[in-house]
Amino acid sequence: MAFPNIFVSRDEKRLQAGWRILAFFILYGSALFILSYLAFRTGFVRLNADLSLVSDPVNLLKAKLLDGLALVAAVYAARRVLDKRGFESLGFQDRQVGRDLFAGIGIGAGLMGLIFLICLLAGWVNFEGFIWAEESFSEWGFRAFIFLVFFMLVGLTEELQFRGYILQNLEDGTGKWGAVILSSLIFAGFHLRNPDGFKWMSMAGLALAGLFFAYAYFRTRTLWLAVGLHIGWNFFENQVFGLPVSGLNFKGLLVHTIDGPEIWTGGAFGPEAGLVLIPALALGVGLIYFYTRERGVKE
Repeated sequence: MAFPNIFVSRDEKRLQAGWRILAFFILYGSALFILSYLAFRTGFVRLNADLSLVSDPVNLLKAKLLDGLALVAAVYAARRVLDKRGFESLGFQDRQVGRDLFAGIGIGAGLMGLIFLICLLAGWVNFEGFIWAEESFSEWGFRAFIFLVFFMLVGLTEELQFRGYILQNLEDGTGKWGAVILSSLIFAGFHLRNPDGFKWMSMAGLALAGLFFAYAYFRTRTLWLAVGLHIGWNFFENQVFGLPVSGLNFKGLLVHTIDGPEIWTGGAFGPEAGLVLIPALALGVGLIYFYTRERGVKE
């Protein structure tokens, strides 16, 4: 009786999926440690006394750039050396790139608009005005531009990591549904360090968001629609509608306070930790389905 090799795949001379993912995390952590050490030593990225990032937009963008460089380097090396596949096979095929990106951004913006409208109609938003009552429009415009680039990097790197490398390697090892569930839980777990990230509603909401982004990937078998959804959701959530995005809160175009029940609004963590997330994601699934219905891609 032949026993399966727990380290090396029988079909291909490469490590089993779980070991490949573990090796990827080691590569990513090592690259990020080296780049972060150099950035902090040279003052490229500034820290507070408690070693947390100084939260001005430019400093956060610099930190995200470093994280993105470390991630892309780790994914590229792991994909070529461990997976024995091309980097573009993770979902960067040149199929309707611009169309999927902008469709995703539009859907993400619309879903966030729905969440804000629900909160407004329910009386959970105390609307106070627009940002130019507190600062010049050019100040907000500069900050919004920095955060647009920041959220573009967030959308690209998180989709590359979770719906790209992790989901697709898990699919090799566990099949589609196991991969979707596990990658979504890992996606939620990576946000534990965010403010209020340890709450169970925060983790549940982020896991649902992970399922949502995975659905976009499987409907197209590329990452571009999911990347666009991620960018549109985060940018409009924070910089337009002024809501916290997974515990991170910066001033947006609309100035208001949230005064509704936390179980619905998500409180300080934002809509990802509230029940208001559910109707938005349900609508999003329908919009993704209709947008991709002519693709002929099986879910």
